[in-house]
Amino acid sequence: MRLRKWISILLVLMLGLSFVACAKEEPQAEEPVVAPAEEPEEPQLEDKVVIYSTHSEDLLELVATEFTQETGVAVEYINLKGELAERVAAEKNNPQADVMFGGASNLFMDLKAQDAFVPYQASWDASIDPLFKDAEYYWYGTIQTPVILFYNTELVDAEDLPKDWADLADSKYAGQLVFRNALSSSARVMYTALLQQFENNATLDEGWTFMEAMDQNTKQYFDSGSLMMQAIGRKEASISFSVLNDIMDNKINNNLPIEIIDLESGSPVITDGIAVINNAPHSEAAKAFVEFAGSAKVQSLLANEFNRMPTHPDALVGAPSWMSEIEFKVMDVDWSDLAAKQSEWMQKWDTEVKSADKDIKQ
Repeated sequence: MRLRKWISILLVLMLGLSFVACAKEEPQAEEPVVAPAEEPEEPQLEDKVVIYSTHSEDLLELVATEFTQETGVAVEYINLKGELAERVAAEKNNPQADVMFGGASNLFMDLKAQDAFVPYQASWDASIDPLFKDAEYYWYGTIQTPVILFYNTELVDAEDLPKDWADLADSKYAGQLVFRNALSSSARVMYTALLQQFENNATLDEGWTFMEAMDQNTKQYFDSGSLMMQAIGRKEASISFSVLNDIMDNKINNNLPIEIIDLESGSPVITDGIAVINNAPHSEAAKAFVEFAGSAKVQSLLANEFNRMPTHPDALVGAPSWMSEIEFKVMDVDWSDLAAKQSEWMQKWDTEVKSADKDIKQ
């Protein structure tokens, strides 16, 4: 009996040890092998990009050269001045260009409503103030362009300057005003922004009366901004308006005796934009051009080479000092409303208000 008891105990111990051994030798479940995520392929850029623009030839040439050096993509550009938006709209069903580069934000708003653009979110989007871009990424502002009244300091004493735009209707300024014609995007914005101020006060009829009186005081209209500046420099007239960078360029580099006038209701600030055209023939190169042209690097380049005020804050570092130092009031402008009404108002201005006997010098 005692022998059987010890044999039974020995068998139990052996079975227990065998279970433990089996448990130790049971293979562990292998971790699943996860394939590394594939990097998204870089889009293949087409061999060229076609730009419609309002910018000067030398500015376009600089940006085009830099872009080609960085990407290898050739740039073809056409300067359309005041016909830019009309050309993009006319070609909407059969676009011949890839990018609209230049023109006021209200033109971009109007063309967006016509499905002329496609959205593209640039890598620097978060750095741009909402004032200078479309919330749905259909366009970006690459340059901010104040349109400001200025005067020849050798012709007008400070106490005789207009306090606000409405003063330009005063007969004491007869023959002292020279302006751009309405083909200029800055002039279109200026004239319609002034009318909007009257409309906001429910006095649009008074606005048209003001425009007629200002026209009567205007000596000449110019198709060319440089010719208009020359007229001010030759003392043919004393007061005009222009984009701020032109004023500062002529003051600093051409030594014109001119200063800006900070008016009570302020000055409109145009956001000069860029967008990818819908159904662009070279869509990937178009996106790459928008990415490049709106970058801090290029905005800084244009600030230093052409006195263009950047919208990208990083581009102000190293930019001409006046861009950070100059002060003026900003006019309250409803740009989307302006986009809806600009064509109608400018047609009335051209056909019913502006004097037909004042030649437009080109």
